[in-house]
Amino acid sequence: MPATAATAAKKSEQAGLAFWMAQVLEECDRASADFAADPVHDLRVALRRCRSMADGLMAIHPDPAWKDMKKAGKRVFSSLGGLRDVQVIEEWVGKLGAAEDPVARTLLHYLANREAQLKTEAAHALRAFDRKQWTRWSSHLPRRATRVKPGSAIFKHLALERWVEAHELHRRALRNRSQVAFHQLRIGLKRFRYIVENFLPQQHHAWRDDLKELQDALGEVHDLDVLWATALQIHAFPDPEAQARWHARVREERALRIAKYREKMVGKTSLWNVWRAELPQGEEIKSVALQRLMLWASNLDPDFKHSNHVARLALQLYDGLDANGLLAPGTDLRGILRVAALLHDVGRSRHEKGHHKASYRLIRRLASPMGWNEQSLRLAGIVARYHRGALPRPGQKVLRGLSPGQRQSVLQLAGMLRLADAFDIPRDGRIQHLDVRHENGFVVIGARGYSSRDRRAETIAGARHLLETVYRRPVIIRPFSARRA
Repeated sequence: MPATAATAAKKSEQAGLAFWMAQVLEECDRASADFAADPVHDLRVALRRCRSMADGLMAIHPDPAWKDMKKAGKRVFSSLGGLRDVQVIEEWVGKLGAAEDPVARTLLHYLANREAQLKTEAAHALRAFDRKQWTRWSSHLPRRATRVKPGSAIFKHLALERWVEAHELHRRALRNRSQVAFHQLRIGLKRFRYIVENFLPQQHHAWRDDLKELQDALGEVHDLDVLWATALQIHAFPDPEAQARWHARVREERALRIAKYREKMVGKTSLWNVWRAELPQGEEIKSVALQRLMLWASNLDPDFKHSNHVARLALQLYDGLDANGLLAPGTDLRGILRVAALLHDVGRSRHEKGHHKASYRLIRRLASPMGWNEQSLRLAGIVARYHRGALPRPGQKVLRGLSPGQRQSVLQLAGMLRLADAFDIPRDGRIQHLDVRHENGFVVIGARGYSSRDRRAETIAGARHLLETVYRRPVIIRPFSARRA
């Protein structure tokens, strides 16, 4: 590779979203000249980079512009997909058949006509591409990418999710060996590669050659499958002998690439195991999942410091009630309460009035990160929904589908969150510690920094009602006494 090309390649590897979004506009100009194979390929690479970065970043920074940018890029990307396939198949026909081969001539004639048609469609798609909007996104979306450093545990967690998806597709492809299965494996491995390529520079430096080789091998398997399907579709074979000859050649080339893939990806020395060893393990998976949820919430919540403080108070209530035998058994209820408290105010990013309902809707649409199941995240969303506003009532749509035990747990956790939020209603962090005791049929909560003459006392008095309803006993709030505690 010439020095200038090597320098450009190194720069592109180290470049971020801003570079690739600018590159899209440059490659649009190059491709639109004559839609030759290399410019079309380079434009698709630039678009793919932008869209794959958006996939990773929108999981932690919920700006609606990510989705809009992806959609705009997909329209151009898809319009060039068929054209790129035709151009690649033309190359394969040249490799597999001689110029005088009637099958090759038939295929090339069809592909030339098809290429001309697809170039017209691609030109229309590029004219419809809103370059001004893309430029506006280019100015503010890259700033969203700076909150998490490349190589962080959060990006490793995202890579692990892609690894799990791709590994399952690998197992499926080896089990049924169908064209569709290997095509899906190619896409799954590509998604894993993009996360590594874009966000894990150390791992990408070590893995890039293998990732590229595997991606190329599976890509060529797909190209050969498309070639064979096209030849059958247009009846390119003049006789059974020609069809058998071409089929044998396509199968031979395809088998070589499948063998290359299996050599690296099957057995004890499989690269799957090498990659997995570098990604989060065991309890770290759930710990990083919580970090992702917190980062997502902090990008929406205008006062995340308050939500963090409310989470600490809510967990003190939970631990105190648990120590006094006042909690029904449940799966990770403490974790559900913690997430509900951390996320309870994300709806304020939409509007202040009724923000508890907006919080529920945002959490409900959130994909649960690996280490958290959908049901637990749904329960956390329901708890957040009732941190203020009207009390939960039987028959409400939000509560439908919950078992009696789940409803009871949700009411308990919502009561704790509602009271914890009231303790910090002025958002001053003054009340730092809660002590819970069960005395003579009363739940007594000592709050350090609380005074019955404080203006927050009235709000706290109203917020305790849900807990009193759940436990069917009075809840008394008192100033915290260190000596008595």
